[in-house]
Amino acid sequence: QVQVVESGGGLVQAGGSLRLSCAASGSIFIIAAMGWYRQAPGKQRELVAAITKGGNTNYADSVKGRFTISRDSAKNTVTVLLQMNSLKPEDTAVYYCNANLLFGPDYWGQGTQITVSS
Repeated sequence: QVQVVESGGGLVQAGGSLRLSCAASGSIFIIAAMGWYRQAPGKQRELVAAITKGGNTNYADSVKGRFTISRDSAKNTVTVLLQMNSLKPEDTAVYYCNANLLFGPDYWGQGTQITVSS
């Protein structure tokens, strides 16, 4: 069992910055990777950024150079941060934290709204 709790999000003007945080707890030793996905109205959920247990990162082309994902592991918790700079109106979406496990289904956070005004 893994619990995923998100924090951060909100409303920001274009060009501004926000930071999302995701804390995973429970059986964190089976987490292979963690990442952030987003879903805008009428669109499919898409990968924004991900980071593996070994620290390898992957970004959507649309956020490269603007977003940075990082992780920090404590004894019973893995925290993943998504620093978002130079935000654009097209970044507006609900952002979901994902914990990808070595085996078993993924775990998802409840989602947090990011709105970027022009």
